[in-house]
Amino acid sequence: MASWGVLFFLIGLAGTWLARRYAVARSLLDEPGERRSHQVATPRGGGAAIVVAMLIAWGMLLAGWGSPLEAGEGALLSVFASGLLLVAAVGWIDDHRPLSPALRLLVHILASTMFAAALHVMGAGGWLVVIGFIAPLVLTNIWNFMDGINGLAASQALLLAAVLMLWLDGAWSFVALALMAAVAGFFPFNFPNARIFMGDVGSGAIGYAIGALCAVLMLQRPLAPDRPDATLILLPLAPFLVDAGLTLFRRVLRGERWWTAHVQHAYQACARRLGHAPVTLGYACVTVAGAVLAWCALGRSPSFIASSILAWYMSAAILWVWLQRNMRETQGAPGNGADPSNKENG
Repeated sequence: MASWGVLFFLIGLAGTWLARRYAVARSLLDEPGERRSHQVATPRGGGAAIVVAMLIAWGMLLAGWGSPLEAGEGALLSVFASGLLLVAAVGWIDDHRPLSPALRLLVHILASTMFAAALHVMGAGGWLVVIGFIAPLVLTNIWNFMDGINGLAASQALLLAAVLMLWLDGAWSFVALALMAAVAGFFPFNFPNARIFMGDVGSGAIGYAIGALCAVLMLQRPLAPDRPDATLILLPLAPFLVDAGLTLFRRVLRGERWWTAHVQHAYQACARRLGHAPVTLGYACVTVAGAVLAWCALGRSPSFIASSILAWYMSAAILWVWLQRNMRETQGAPGNGADPSNKENG
């Protein structure tokens, strides 16, 4: 598997370099603004390299390389790849010419419905079909919301893909490997100083892929009252789920146009005070801690697992409230603008 990982890393690295040249030539630039967290006009669309790597992984699996396929896996992989391509395509178009949020959401719903329907055809239970629809749809949009400072969305994708690679079996572990390695190839262009953003083509596709892989994890390790281990994937997902979820909830309660761009996430408030790199590394540490807790909880009693997840999310929610209150109070203070080389999309 290591040699394949090197291949996908090089695809991500070379593909991002090419994507940057393309973006500069086409003037696909994100300009600084009050609803963005970067200070310098920066090319976008580097995530296309990650999508290409994952599609190559799909083709390799169908050709019999990388990992043998179980019965029905080829069809599910093809539906997954089709959904990935749909999400990436609408993101690519949006990176060139902004589309309406409703149209983008419609495509995301279509891609998630396709994947859920494929799970149903394979004989998955009703609850898994629901997860197969909700997880890709929700994470597609969360990764887009949270792609706002240097390296944040990429580092979280890399860590989640690593966890899923270790936890999944067979061909799906290979898909997670491709995602992890390709993101690692993109990462040097995006952190600590961003020379290119992943764009909607990358953030949406990554979220879709991670959501689908989470659903497959629950397919491979069926949930039962006495075997809830697969739910532990919620622990490393907590930083993104809590920040995106609570921020969205607050905006809805306030009657704001919640679907529009903003800078109200906890990570954005922290970045204005501390700079991009410390926040990205801090979120990564929380994700790693969640992964370690998940590993420690494997095989434990259902009550222990449920208590661990509940306590972790309650702690994350309390931290979110604290950060929102304390980081917001310092906004506008001298020196809180962070390094002017911080350039991620907002």
